Amino acid sequence: MDAVMFHRTLSCCLLVLSLLPLSVMASGFSRLSSLTDDGFRISAEARLLGTGDRADETLASLSPTLSLSPASVSKVYTAAAALDRFGPQHRFTTRLVGTAEPGPDGMLAGDLVLDGGGDPALTSEDLWRLVQRLHQAGVREVTGQLIVSQWRFGPVECITTDRCEARRQVDNAYSALLSSAGINFGNWCVHVAPGSAPGASAVVTGCDSKVLLPGIDNRVDTKAADSGTQLSALRLTEGGGDVMRLSGQISTNAHPRDLYRASADPADQTAQLLMAMLERAGIQVRGGYSTSTVQPPGSAPQLAAVDGKPLQEILLRTLNYSNNFMADVLALDMANGPRPSLEQGGAAIEAFAAGIPGHGPLTLRSGSGLTPENRTTASGVNSLLAYMFDQPSLFPSFVAALQSPSNGVMRFIRKGPASFQQRVMIKTGTLNEPVRVRAMTGYFRTRSNRWGAFTVLVNGTESTPYLNWTMVLERLSEDLAQLIESH
Repeated sequence: MDAVMFHRTLSCCLLVLSLLPLSVMASGFSRLSSLTDDGFRISAEARLLGTGDRADETLASLSPTLSLSPASVSKVYTAAAALDRFGPQHRFTTRLVGTAEPGPDGMLAGDLVLDGGGDPALTSEDLWRLVQRLHQAGVREVTGQLIVSQWRFGPVECITTDRCEARRQVDNAYSALLSSAGINFGNWCVHVAPGSAPGASAVVTGCDSKVLLPGIDNRVDTKAADSGTQLSALRLTEGGGDVMRLSGQISTNAHPRDLYRASADPADQTAQLLMAMLERAGIQVRGGYSTSTVQPPGSAPQLAAVDGKPLQEILLRTLNYSNNFMADVLALDMANGPRPSLEQGGAAIEAFAAGIPGHGPLTLRSGSGLTPENRTTASGVNSLLAYMFDQPSLFPSFVAALQSPSNGVMRFIRKGPASFQQRVMIKTGTLNEPVRVRAMTGYFRTRSNRWGAFTVLVNGTESTPYLNWTMVLERLSEDLAQLIESH
């Protein structure tokens, strides 16, 4: 080949390369990209994170600026924004106040008000501590009502099918409704144990009270030893109250099981449980209970208070268990204005992300990702991860809330090569309606101990075939392991 022909050939090749999409030229996700053959839409990027004067370095990309649904990967935005707003050691406070000072005889001549502080991790144990402190303060009788005030937010308008249906009935825990005065992640818990002998009904009790809360419709039979245990639970709202309808079987030698289902009204759930605890502590409330959206007056005397867990512990539970209730309550805590909506909570997080260099467009209709309208890009999520990596006071709490595949609580991630299992920290996201979404983001450490960030968003369409995590993890884990080992 003469020199003229060589240069013409070289120019032609360069022209062809310049016309190729950047995602094809710099893919690096050779296995993951095979999913595009079946019509799946993918936004993916892996980058080495810069330190000092060293800039970030893109290692692999596949349509990194394509805007797609992140599902529960949305929660990393909520976690980062909460850390930025409140700091890792922030605690939410829940109070009991009175409409009057209690007298020396222990009588409160007025109402007892629980002032819901928007604690995403408020539990039965916290309520019991409140009751104990109220007892220690000398209160023995309330002439008025117990009022659970969710004036900060709640009941929050449902904007997803799952949550709207949960107001009537629900067979899961993840679609819990929202309130600033909710406990136990907006879920009822019932304890199911085998009966005394085969043929007897199972023994069902509430997890948190001697009083049977919620109501129970027990259709679980006790079977002979080693017969297997199969339980189902449906929470219904009947006659104005929640009822847990249980069915199935439990063998005589089976371990007891705890079943969780979202309540129809988190504030009312709190009121019912708090009333039972007050009675158990010997504090009589004559007027019953109610819920309210009215803020207690600033002059109301504080009778007891409990500080929740530090934010860094809340985030570990929020991300590890992908808890929708906790994430959305946190987003609402960050919203501006009285009685915010989920969209306002998402807007507060969007405002935080707008200050991240290189992030680009972001749409969050919720902090949990339960809303299918959420949209971001792989490049945008990685910009968020890079930003948090550069925050020395926040990064340890942020990365600690992610899971290691080798020992994370989600067993389905315990797959792939050793480099993926041991050198990656991740958050996953899953949606099945209206289209299937499998998303993952997190940090990795290369063989030379460089920090990296990666994000993969895989979205189906109405015409794409079934998508499960195995299909994504098998490919992604191999691609990431190769990047980790080669750097």
